[in-house]
Amino acid sequence: MQPSISNNEELELLPTQTETSKNVEKEGMRKAPLNWWGTLKEVLPIYIATHITFLALTYLAVLFRLHNFSGTALPLSTLVHSWFRWDSGQFTSIATKGYDALYHMAFFPLFPLLERGLAVLVQDPFVAGLIISNLATLPMFMVLYRLVAEDFDADRAWRSVLYLAVFPTAFFFAAAYNESLFLFFSLLSFYYMRKGRWWLAALAGLFASLTRSMAVCLLIPFAYEYLRQRDFQWRKIRFNVLSCVGIVGGIIIFSIYGYLVFHDPLAFSHAQETWQRQLTAPWQVFLEAYHIIRHQPILTFESIHTAMDLSAMLLILATLVLSFVGPWKFAREHWSYAFYAVAIYLVVILVPEGGGLPLSSISRFMLEIVPAFIVLAAIGQRRNFNMYYLAISLPLLAFMLLQWLTGGWIV
Repeated sequence: MQPSISNNEELELLPTQTETSKNVEKEGMRKAPLNWWGTLKEVLPIYIATHITFLALTYLAVLFRLHNFSGTALPLSTLVHSWFRWDSGQFTSIATKGYDALYHMAFFPLFPLLERGLAVLVQDPFVAGLIISNLATLPMFMVLYRLVAEDFDADRAWRSVLYLAVFPTAFFFAAAYNESLFLFFSLLSFYYMRKGRWWLAALAGLFASLTRSMAVCLLIPFAYEYLRQRDFQWRKIRFNVLSCVGIVGGIIIFSIYGYLVFHDPLAFSHAQETWQRQLTAPWQVFLEAYHIIRHQPILTFESIHTAMDLSAMLLILATLVLSFVGPWKFAREHWSYAFYAVAIYLVVILVPEGGGLPLSSISRFMLEIVPAFIVLAAIGQRRNFNMYYLAISLPLLAFMLLQWLTGGWIV
């Protein structure tokens, strides 16, 4: 016979309701007391998997250059130089010759400077650019994971990294472009803002603004976070508020350079005229996209390309709305995410590219609106949404990369 257990003893053996709820909360909302080594182990599989995919597609893209059953052999350098597209040439030219023309001032200096430095070892600034972009992607993923894990939970952090890594234009993180470098520094700046470490946030912001002018948008979350962490009381403002100058420090430095070389402190802005960029109404880019799709045959290049770019814009716009309303909105303590996302989105649509394709490059710029992917990651708790997002994004990522590798119009 088994010993009997009294009711009181049985109750003591069962977990209390409070303990059960704490365990459930702990399982569902891992708050990530992870160190950076633990963060690396979380994001490294995503980094490796996407890069294996990029490598495989680069190899397979050669088939688009060869006839069926052709015995022609291409040199191995074809695999590397198939990534030499569009702005890669601009960065390489600046790294080699410097800012020898005004239109080059549209490209901020940190990335080509790093290319120039690393080219001393690898003997090719373009290859140096590929190395820099791919190296910067891993710590960028790490900072994003750590930021979201500490502010929300580890599962949402992992999905945020995954959703960003498989977005259809995410292959730019592996191209000789400055996307991954800019996102690394901008996310690092945002991470230190959330921790109230203002001088470190300013330092990271300085490097971000030396990489892209878009870094100016970091001033908005800086201002909100600084005031929020002081309960919006002006008397609590201290001298360290001046650290915000560091966020635009790169732009100031580049302006001084523009004045010294071209006698124009706004040379970096005036250089955008080469790409026919000018200030427009925020709805203008949508109207022009609609006009192209409406009046072009459905299976023309312009119509299909515009439809793809417009879809990316509308998806990100939907996440911006959801960051303020609905079940996935950011809490007040996280509003800096939403404000930052809105700021970048507005800059992108207010200064679109001209020349007949107003949405050119916009799908790439959507990568920079990282808070949108945090919202998508929250929705991704629903299994069906997670499946649909991956089922749509992965084929589009493969298609757009193949377009890129074969000279298609993706900038």
